[in-house]
Amino acid sequence: MSEEPIPTEVRRVDVGDAEIHTEITGKGPDLLLVAGLGGRGAFWHRQVQTFAKAFRVITFDHRGCGESTPDRVVYGAEHMARDVLALMDGLGIKAAHYVGHSTGGAIGQHIALSAPERLIRMVLSCSWAGPDTYLTELFRTRREILISCGPLAYLTMGTYLAMPSRHLQPQMTSARAFMEERLAAFPGLEVELSRINAVYTHDLRSRLHEINVPTLCIGAMDDQITPPGFTEEMADLIPDAARHLLDHGGHFCPMIVTDDYNPIVLDFLNG
Repeated sequence: MSEEPIPTEVRRVDVGDAEIHTEITGKGPDLLLVAGLGGRGAFWHRQVQTFAKAFRVITFDHRGCGESTPDRVVYGAEHMARDVLALMDGLGIKAAHYVGHSTGGAIGQHIALSAPERLIRMVLSCSWAGPDTYLTELFRTRREILISCGPLAYLTMGTYLAMPSRHLQPQMTSARAFMEERLAAFPGLEVELSRINAVYTHDLRSRLHEINVPTLCIGAMDDQITPPGFTEEMADLIPDAARHLLDHGGHFCPMIVTDDYNPIVLDFLNG
C-alpha cells in the first residue's frame, strides 16, 4: 500500500514589488528548494515528498514565473537572492537549509556571502561559480534562438540539452505535445531574457573562498549545460566543501536519477 502524501500548504508571500507563489510541505527544520532558469517550484516534484519526511520543505515560483506575479524581470542572481531572503522574512524563517539547482545555486552563493547566518547547510546542484567560453557561447546561442525563432524552439533546445537522450527519446512521441506544458509556463520574452542575462553575469569566482556555510557541490558527468568541471571548481574554491559527481543524469539529474540524487543530498543535509 502506498503512503498517503504529506499535505501541502499554498501561500502567496509579498516580497515588496511581487508576490511569490509558495508551497510548504512537512514539518521539521526548514529546507528551501530553489529552482534554476525555469524558475518553478514544480521542478522539485520528485524531491518534495521524500524530503518532507524529515524537513519542512519550501518550494516557490520565482518572480515573473509560474503562479508568482507575472511580468517581473530580474536584475541578476543577486536580485533573486534578495527575493529569497524577503521570502524567508515573510515566512518567519531565521535560518534554513538550502538546495539550489543551477541558477538556484548561483542565488545560494550570493546568500552565503551576504547573509551566511540565514543558511544552515547549502547544496549547490549543477551550478557554477562563473562563466567560461563554453557557458557564455551556450547561453548566447540560446538567447539568439529565443529572439529569432521563438519560445518553442528555445524551450525545445533547452530540453534536449538538459535531459539525456535515453530518458528523453521514449517520451517524445509528439514534440509539440511534449512541449505544451513548458510552452504554457513560458514567462514571456522580457522576463526570460532578463533571466538569461542573470546567467551571463553571475561570477563569484573571486569570492567563493569567503563562504563559511557547510556546502555540498553535486553534479552529473554528462551535464551539457553546467559540465562537471563547474562542480569541481566550486568545490575547490569553497573551503571544506563536499563534492559528488553522479555518473549520469544530465542537467536535470534531480528528476532523471532521483534514486541516486535524493539520498546523497539528504545524507549531507542531515549532517
